[in-house]
Amino acid sequence: MSTPLWSPSPERIANANVTRFIARVNANHNQQLASFASLYDWSINNRELFWSELWRFCGVRASREWTRVLENGGAMPGAKWFTGAQLNFAENLLARDDDAAALIFTNERGSRRELSFRQLRAAVARVAAGLKANGVVTGDRVAGFMPNLPETIIAMLAAASIGATWSSCSPDFGVAGVFDRFGQIQPKVLFTADGYFYAGKTINSLPTVKDIVDRIPSIKRVVVVSYSSEQADLSSLASAEHFAAFGDDQAALSFTPLPFDHPLYILYSSGTTGVPKCIVHGAGGTLLQHMKEHVLHADLRQDDKLFYFTTCGWMMWNWLVSGLAVGATLVLYDGSPLHPDPRVLWRMAERERINIFGTSPRFLASSEKEGILPAKEFQLTHLRTILSTGSPLSPESFQYVYRDVKHDIQLASISGGTDIVSCFAVGCPTLPVYEGEIQCRGLGMKVEIYDEDRHALTGEKGELVCTAPFPSMPIGFWNDADGSKYRGAYFERFPNVWCHGDYAELTERGGVII
Repeated sequence: MSTPLWSPSPERIANANVTRFIARVNANHNQQLASFASLYDWSINNRELFWSELWRFCGVRASREWTRVLENGGAMPGAKWFTGAQLNFAENLLARDDDAAALIFTNERGSRRELSFRQLRAAVARVAAGLKANGVVTGDRVAGFMPNLPETIIAMLAAASIGATWSSCSPDFGVAGVFDRFGQIQPKVLFTADGYFYAGKTINSLPTVKDIVDRIPSIKRVVVVSYSSEQADLSSLASAEHFAAFGDDQAALSFTPLPFDHPLYILYSSGTTGVPKCIVHGAGGTLLQHMKEHVLHADLRQDDKLFYFTTCGWMMWNWLVSGLAVGATLVLYDGSPLHPDPRVLWRMAERERINIFGTSPRFLASSEKEGILPAKEFQLTHLRTILSTGSPLSPESFQYVYRDVKHDIQLASISGGTDIVSCFAVGCPTLPVYEGEIQCRGLGMKVEIYDEDRHALTGEKGELVCTAPFPSMPIGFWNDADGSKYRGAYFERFPNVWCHGDYAELTERGGVII
């Protein structure tokens, strides 16, 4: 389709974060960039300038400046970003310290809680003190078998503040699925809830937790959130205590300075071809990539409300949490997106005045099938962007959004993966939206479409690849000392090129079709 479904207004373009960033690049680097396309070309042809300018534009907090932006920049894998820099991921997400809402939690039962940035910082300080008291040090693993609760974010930030590495699964995973993941990384502390709610049912998690702890001897402490009951019964669990009592209420918040590529997260491949691969992501690369996508591609601002429907076992949870670094409010939802009825998330979007609403193609298709007409049924005046990922968004869902949800909205289909904990193809608030098409490639990401002979294609289908290093490439895989599993996963088909495993097409106007 050659006619766009939506085009941003001149006012929206003028006020966009990416427009301010273009002006900054022009002023600081004697450029005359006039469009997103020209900025994209500059970002991939001047990688060191782009990523260092982004660092400053986004206000990344670091205790030590880098000595070099990029070392060994022609190697994939092998490139090193921001060597010499020291920072702490949690410090960047907890930079704001006031009474504005940091987290708004709601669930399918209608429960609602708010935590301010000040309350969040105090909770993180308390839990970090509890981790230290239990012998957790830099480099240890801390795991979460958790619903999408504020306590999950608190535990992750507490671990990150002291340099521990966080990994999480959602509570619908069975014992074998959890063991296949956490059993490999040997966490020292496990955070869990006593249960969770889904589609009107209450599921008790503690029997599963007991089996997990029995099978993973590295777990020395279990910290239980009383979620499905007022006070979880811990009698079946050795070395367990309640989350509310974990740590020291008087603890001061502190942050351990760490190298740019210090291990922050361990995420997992799907495990469809054997035991899941443990993918290790660095703190600095994750932070910088997420801030780029939030600030420049999603146009997220301080005081915005950002929502993404996700569990803690999906990389979009990690992506969502980084919105705190912008100073935005995160809206968390736990439970079924269709219970007690299929309008529950649309009502939440209206009630909480959500600005950026993240969902999946399946949810949008379900809403259309149910005959939901959000434009007529709800006041969505604050909603300016819908994000969709998990699978390609069908042309029918593009039409549904602009016909029945809101006509003046940026619908940004995005695509990336657990492997990079971010995106290769994303949205842009200053570009038009075309049916069935992702708006653009991510800034600083040299994404191309290859045929079998490594020829770059436009207007033809082929393999989605990235032909230059980027900061959110994994550090490597857990227990892969010689890097052979890591290289085999992404670099075997086209040496020195990241091959992502998606079949895609780059359009003449710079959009991407997966």
